Amino acid sequence: MNTKKRVVITGLGIVSPFGVGQKPFFEGIHQGTAAFTKLDEPWAGALASQVAARVPGFDPLSVLSPKECGRVPRIVPLTLAAAREALAQAGLSAYPQDLEKSRSVGVLLGSGGGGIEFAEKQYEEYFGNGNAHVTPYCVSSSFVGMLSSEISIALGLRGMSHVLSTGCTSSTDAMGYAFQMIRSGFQKILLTGGADACITRGLMAGFSRMKVTSTHYNENPSRASRPFDRERDGFVLGEGAWIFVFEDYDHARERGAEILAEVCGYGSTCDAYHRVMASADGVESARAMTLALEDAGIRPDAVQYINLHGTSTQMNDRVETLAVKLAFQKHAWQVSSSATKSMIGHPQGACGAAGASAALLSLRESVIHPTINYEFPDELCDLNYTPNTAVRRDVDYAVCNTIAFGSKNSSLVLKRWQEK
Repeated sequence: MNTKKRVVITGLGIVSPFGVGQKPFFEGIHQGTAAFTKLDEPWAGALASQVAARVPGFDPLSVLSPKECGRVPRIVPLTLAAAREALAQAGLSAYPQDLEKSRSVGVLLGSGGGGIEFAEKQYEEYFGNGNAHVTPYCVSSSFVGMLSSEISIALGLRGMSHVLSTGCTSSTDAMGYAFQMIRSGFQKILLTGGADACITRGLMAGFSRMKVTSTHYNENPSRASRPFDRERDGFVLGEGAWIFVFEDYDHARERGAEILAEVCGYGSTCDAYHRVMASADGVESARAMTLALEDAGIRPDAVQYINLHGTSTQMNDRVETLAVKLAFQKHAWQVSSSATKSMIGHPQGACGAAGASAALLSLRESVIHPTINYEFPDELCDLNYTPNTAVRRDVDYAVCNTIAFGSKNSSLVLKRWQEK
């Protein structure tokens, strides 16, 4: 007898390079808008890569007091704003006032850098100014794991409070674990997804040194991220928070919540190959997608859409293309796909949650958002990437794919909601 519980999405909150809220994000990716700007900080001029995708006009004081803003990294108010939107849509905003109910809501997030922006500022203060104004929160607010604690405390949520940090697969893994936690009955409701705010002097310099960020389009930022295009030369660093409410279906139905989509499969593998490069054969990336499909109980030809990792680096895009061919075989050319990073850049550990948000648009609105800046075909990247313009297509199942430093691969399967 199958005792696995169904897992559904009942809320979504977004703070992205298009602005605060679901609406600007969905409109931006549907219209194929590039959310990139040239950095204007004094230190940026010394870098080979000077383009990034920041959240515009975000005011941390909209969610935190001035005192609290000085004690936490930028990632915290970004995540808190997204979490509040997600809880409001799910109809859970009043839960902190009910002790028993607040214990049923946990936080399980993914982040690559956590409080690294805060840490950089404190290091600069310490080494540059002789410890004059280092905050007593320099340690606690710099860790990756502080993120879930800050959200749990701010919202009064007393369920589990964890952060996964697995590089670019962080939020996909967090959502995969949340799916498994709820499916097994361990937790009724989880705030999940991911956030990162890594557009810092140190990270920009480090990625530039690795030669993985775009350098050819500093004077034309809107063209800098171009996944699967022959002229791609690296990713654009981004930031933001994409937070979901995952919930046990029976619990959601009992309280009359609107259901946005169903989560039905997760798979994860490791190439065990290299610190920063994916294995060129694409085998383990393909197997992560296959495991997710098997977990969902569907065949590859049941999938209409793949949200690709699509970083806009030469090797990664070719490996991912090969992996899709291995996993989907003949169906690889029939399934629609697109790369959200072509418009919002690479928000590091949050990218899987950003992709899942884009997939939710496809499931609910029958729209495949484009991969923009696709101008010059690469003969080794020959799938249907939905070039430059959104298309209409009914989507029953969507696969969200991610690949990370350290040879990691993770995939999530979402299903269009249909009441049985």
